[in-house]
Amino acid sequence: MDLTSYAALAVLLINSPERLNDLAGVTSLLAEAGHEPHGRKVTRTDLEALRDLREELIAIFEAAEEGREHDAIDRVNSLLILHPVHPQISGHDGQPWHLHLTEGGRLADQYAVGAVMGLAALVTDFGLDRLGLCQAAPCRRAYLDTSSNRSRRYCSERCASRANVAAYRARKRKVPVAG
Repeated sequence: MDLTSYAALAVLLINSPERLNDLAGVTSLLAEAGHEPHGRKVTRTDLEALRDLREELIAIFEAAEEGREHDAIDRVNSLLILHPVHPQISGHDGQPWHLHLTEGGRLADQYAVGAVMGLAALVTDFGLDRLGLCQAAPCRRAYLDTSSNRSRRYCSERCASRANVAAYRARKRKVPVAG
């Protein structure tokens, strides 16, 4: 099981604040993340729990971005205590046997366990510097740096292109015209 792929759940939650406005948005977020309710109703408690989790995850990414390593790790550890892992072997949808991190508890708890365990695995396997916030002003969306040379600085190709074009234009304005 590649727990680091679960870290994408943290990024999805951070980058989807508009989906935490109502129960329909949370339902679509959970479905996109593979935590479909399957006959269970998403509750206001789930909505509030995911809002709280989002704020904690943002604080982790900000601490990592600012080089506050101990703060970021303390926050991850606090979330690991709050959302203990309950692994379970599962076989569904024609897939071979595989691990799921939890099947019990609230839907928000299931999401939290995956996101937090994913971040913990990514940080311990690859380092805290793999968590980032987009450097394209004013974006600040979260990303995971999975590049081989730890060079990612933007959340998307769109932001990278926009930042590069802005830097190019700024350089062009500073170059004196020959003549």
